[in-house]
Amino acid sequence: MTHAYEILAGLFEGEGANDYLGEQVSMATHMLQTARVARESGAPTALVVAAVVHDVGHFSGTMSGRELMRGNDNHHDTIAAEWLSQWFDAAVTEPVRLHVAAKRYLCATDSTYYERLSQASKFTMAVQGGNMSPEEVAAFAAEPHCDAATALRRFDDAGKDPNAPQLTLADFRADIEAMDRTLSSTASI
Repeated sequence: MTHAYEILAGLFEGEGANDYLGEQVSMATHMLQTARVARESGAPTALVVAAVVHDVGHFSGTMSGRELMRGNDNHHDTIAAEWLSQWFDAAVTEPVRLHVAAKRYLCATDSTYYERLSQASKFTMAVQGGNMSPEEVAAFAAEPHCDAATALRRFDDAGKDPNAPQLTLADFRADIEAMDRTLSSTASI
């Protein structure tokens, strides 16, 4: 089986090098910046890895991120979580699956959050369902990975700076490999 890092490296160099849906950085740069912010905040390794991979659904699903910018929800969050589950457990995949819901949740529960979103995130917020209803807020708050997902969402918002120091996927290789359960299963054989 091919390990996560090898597959991700190809995605980051290929499709990930494209522009990031109305932002001033590439998709790969956005994910790497998000992971840098997570790491600098002291997030656990699983959440750092979730930050590295949270938007791979934009280019690993049947609908690209470009569809999202055309007003069609590409469900990149659930697509990414499902695809990533071949390597990672729920500590990585659940924050990824919930990061769009976390944006909707934060907009519904923090009166200042929406105004801090980038213009592109405001647009996608409407496409992805807008503010959560009170019932959706309660259901999201009950999710076991609610806190990790909202932290990931805040890291995501900080990962869009065209002037930030550049990182590479190799800067996160040890974290990715530490969480890749296919590596631990082959090591014990």
